[in-house]
Amino acid sequence: MASFDDREKSFEAKYKRDQETLFRITSRRNRLLGLWAAEQFGMPDNQALDYAKEVVLADFEEPGDNDVVRKVLVDFAERGLAMDEQKLRKEMIRLMDEAGRQIESANS
Repeated sequence: MASFDDREKSFEAKYKRDQETLFRITSRRNRLLGLWAAEQFGMPDNQALDYAKEVVLADFEEPGDNDVVRKVLVDFAERGLAMDEQKLRKEMIRLMDEAGRQIESANS
């Protein structure tokens, strides 16, 4: 019975680590997305960092990525720049991979 409890604790610990890693990767992705969008907007570096923080914070409005997508799409529209959801989500996928690589290399 003790080995079952040990296994269960091990799985719980792994699940917790995986969830923490996913959170860190998603937050990094959102930061990178904010920096990418700021570059598209022509923002100077100091404003780009502030904007990236806004994008990260937008992710706490609701579960999933829709809140981030909505924020960035509205910001593109407010600046009169063309951006559609499909293109934005494709960029988010690319940046998720990049964020994963960055977090992985920071952990090694």
